[in-house]
Amino acid sequence: MNTPARTATRIADEPDEGAGTLVGDPDRQRLLSTTDPARGLTAADVAERVADGRVNRLANASSRSLASILRANLFTLFNLVIAVCTAVLLVLGRWQDALFSFAAISNVLIGVVQEYSAKRKLDDLALLHVARSTVLRDGEEHDVAMEELVQDDILLLRRGDQVPADGVIVATEGIDLDESLLTGESEPQLKHAGDGVLSGSAVSSGSAAVQLTSVGGDSFAAKLTAEARRFSLVHSELRSALNRVVKWISIALVPLIAIVLNGQMQARGGWEAAIASGEWEDAVVLAIAAISASVPQGLILMTSIAFAVAAVKLARSQVLVQELAAVEGLARVDVICLDKTGTLTEGDIELLEATPIGADGSVTDAVPATALERASGAWPLALAWFGHDENANATAAAIRPLLPDPALRPSAVIGFSSARRMSAVAFDGGAVRGTWVLGAPESVLGDDGESPAARRALEIAALGRRALVLGRAAHPIDPDEAERLELPPLTPVAVLAFGEHVRDDAPATLDYFREQGVEVRILSGDHPRTVGAVARQVGVPLEGDAFDARQLPSDGEALAAVLAEHHVLGRVTPGQKRGIVEALQAQGRTVAMTGDGVNDALALKTADLGIAMGEGAAATKAVARLVLLDGRFSHLPRVVDEGRQVIANIERVSRIFLTKTTYAFTMALVFGALLMQYPFLPRQLSATDGLTIGIPAFFLALMPAATRYVPGFLFRSLRFTVPSGITIALSVVAATMLGREAGLDERQVQTAAVFTLTVGGLWVLGIACRPFTAVRALIVAVMIAGLVAAVTVPIVRDFFEFQLPPTPIIAWSIAIGLAASALIEVWHRLAPKLPPAIVRST
Repeated sequence: MNTPARTATRIADEPDEGAGTLVGDPDRQRLLSTTDPARGLTAADVAERVADGRVNRLANASSRSLASILRANLFTLFNLVIAVCTAVLLVLGRWQDALFSFAAISNVLIGVVQEYSAKRKLDDLALLHVARSTVLRDGEEHDVAMEELVQDDILLLRRGDQVPADGVIVATEGIDLDESLLTGESEPQLKHAGDGVLSGSAVSSGSAAVQLTSVGGDSFAAKLTAEARRFSLVHSELRSALNRVVKWISIALVPLIAIVLNGQMQARGGWEAAIASGEWEDAVVLAIAAISASVPQGLILMTSIAFAVAAVKLARSQVLVQELAAVEGLARVDVICLDKTGTLTEGDIELLEATPIGADGSVTDAVPATALERASGAWPLALAWFGHDENANATAAAIRPLLPDPALRPSAVIGFSSARRMSAVAFDGGAVRGTWVLGAPESVLGDDGESPAARRALEIAALGRRALVLGRAAHPIDPDEAERLELPPLTPVAVLAFGEHVRDDAPATLDYFREQGVEVRILSGDHPRTVGAVARQVGVPLEGDAFDARQLPSDGEALAAVLAEHHVLGRVTPGQKRGIVEALQAQGRTVAMTGDGVNDALALKTADLGIAMGEGAAATKAVARLVLLDGRFSHLPRVVDEGRQVIANIERVSRIFLTKTTYAFTMALVFGALLMQYPFLPRQLSATDGLTIGIPAFFLALMPAATRYVPGFLFRSLRFTVPSGITIALSVVAATMLGREAGLDERQVQTAAVFTLTVGGLWVLGIACRPFTAVRALIVAVMIAGLVAAVTVPIVRDFFEFQLPPTPIIAWSIAIGLAASALIEVWHRLAPKLPPAIVRST
């Protein structure tokens, strides 16, 4: 076909009905009048537009700078407190007491690596992959770089080109644009002069001259890219709950530091006396012990480790976790929105069956696609040629695997045209002599809408499938007739039914979600009839077609009412997909969104959890939280299981850590307010933390758990941890006072307090391990053995500066710890009966 600029068949004054131009009529008329479609811009016009900045240069702004990521992860109150405490200990030469800093360092490293990885993915996001384009300038074709295109340029599009900027078609003999990545419409769209084209779409067939109207940052692709590059974190209840705890502790840390430090100085005779005697160093070290123990950095680290281990396990199942908290996300989801093409279906069409048409026009039994080779007559041989045409399109690709290459030599060929919606081939001899046409029913059958072939085509369309008719004429057209597009009268010989291949795992996976109480919604840009047919194939109960999203209201309440009634929607635009997600979220729903095209990107980013298919667009995978690398929908139940395990285990572990935070705060306040010497060195608290919290929590966080998610884990934990932590703190105060009343050495007092603290902490650990298994019982037993080793093995005992008190004091210390444990058991049994309001008021 000739260049569209030279064979401009028409320049529309008005767009075809439903064409959907990108600009309003007055603007479009002005734009179309500025450039001669047959000559394009002049060199002076181009220079003027370059000077004005109307060039197709895309801003490559970073989604988030590395400096901002470092600031966000480094400069927090927690990190400041830990950093100052660590620095002071190092200055004082007490590096042995700085063990607590390793958890903080790990938290920072994990946070920076995770967010920087997300930043790089977003920065690399690009919808356009156009190197060079052909434009008409001064009546001649020029090959220019994408960045050198200017507004009002006449762009010449041919098959295989990607549209580099938005524009309006000014001349064409018929062009098919694949907009599936942008709109979700799986079939290429036939465009006419006056129709708008979007940057990012691709030419499936035909050619056109397009006047560029929006270039650079004003184009559709650029705006979509900028929106997708916005940095955001997936919503995580675990992370939100921890952030709430961090906020509460951060508020309390400032007065706590002052109370503790003053208390330790006063316990040594006051500030002046402590400074004069040099005892201020010991006072500062003990104050650091009290303050650092109050920061629950271990819980944050353990949560990150649990997420990371789950991500590694899922990676073995071809599920890429792009943000650690996404593992938890799917376990909380109560609505999952699915794109049809690429998610429920594999995206490619397949030939399902062929219905032969008898010589008298009657319809015979359909032939399954797998049996086409055994079908009688010449038509399967002719059909095979269409499948092996070197200029094959998606339809031919669906035919090719079913029929062998006939190795026929045609005498004339008419290539596929979206304007005529058919292609043709002629053969001079053999069984296939004549002219064969494959095309849309109306192109082959004409106005004969009552024939058996036409009725069969309507039946196929009613099932949401695509119907094509293979027709034949006895007279083989010659090359001249092919050039003039002259076809003899045709006789239908077969009606072909094409459909999208539904993923084998889709029905079972949807059944799983329904059993779990997760509401399933299908949102597609395809025709409502097609979407409805696919929905029924995957087991979604639906009568008739899907709801036509072109009828969706813009009002929020009205939209919510429609969504409550209709769960399968067709003709959904990218903006509507995001609007639907936002409407569901406004109702308090936790929404997951799956997709593979650029048209899904913003909805995936807006959803609580975005899930992309591995073969999907790069932009979609960049903004998704999970990527199914092999595209298998059936992996999602595994993700749910991993998420449940993480939530259940972190809730179990949080009881231990939050109990520790509570007793650390309480002890700091009590000893500071009573002006008593704090009974622990930082290294001693590191030892008790390791035995009762750190080491066992690591194993508990990774154990199997299939508990179904129930919202509100933080308040459930606080019902138990607040009274239990206060109980342990008061028991330590009692043991400390007992030791000092007995006139013990300070190291013996500290060791006695360690016994009491460890007994209470181990009881909390035992509760967290219930119901006991052999492994969990072994964990508790090993921790008890660790306590014995810490106070008896010389090298360990000396490092932690333990000194055994007299046997009666050891017995009393353990007895006080057991008494505290009895009370902790009471709190454990009462906690589920306490209303949430009591906890929220604490």
